[in-house]
Amino acid sequence: MLLFDALSPAPRTVRLYLLEKGLHLPTRQIDVFGGENRQAPYLARNPAGQTPALLLDDGTCIAEAVAIMEFLEERHPAPALIGSTPEERALTRQWQRRAELNITEFIHNAYHYAEGLNRFTGRIPTAPEAAAGLKRVAQDRISWLDAMLAGRQFLAGDRFTIADIWLYVWLDFADSAGQPFDHALPAIGPWFARIAARPAAAASLHPHCKPGGARG
Repeated sequence: MLLFDALSPAPRTVRLYLLEKGLHLPTRQIDVFGGENRQAPYLARNPAGQTPALLLDDGTCIAEAVAIMEFLEERHPAPALIGSTPEERALTRQWQRRAELNITEFIHNAYHYAEGLNRFTGRIPTAPEAAAGLKRVAQDRISWLDAMLAGRQFLAGDRFTIADIWLYVWLDFADSAGQPFDHALPAIGPWFARIAARPAAAASLHPHCKPGGARG
């Protein structure tokens, strides 16, 4: 297998997952700032042009970070970062979807249309007039999620899962990219600090991250 990695939040979720699992994969870096992911050699593997992607030995290419983590979890089920039972796996997916659909997609697109506008203009459709509204929705939904996390150590209860990985990485990115969340929130604030204290959190940062730059 070969993992196509990059300095970006979604690839970081996979790096953090691999560190928590104790897995090591051969890796090739893709220069997303230079647009390598939008050029023919990479698009031949992953027509969506996004990172990360996982190239299997038979030539199959799996894209989308969550799909990659799901695939690896089936191959390496311990320690369980999705769940050990159907019920646990369903709850992990529920919380990951809540975080992605209600929070992180808004953060992602707001970055495309505001702080990242110069980078993404001409690569994808952009709507700078939408950025402020997207940021407002993301902050509202962070507060919405905070209210549901009272008394929980992690999103899925007492289990650290890919739902925590996903939300942590994107909130850390948002903090560094002009979309900081309210760390005084009673549940999300301590939850974020707990994840940040895990050794894999800092270790998952891309080596080319620059002080003061976007964290991915």
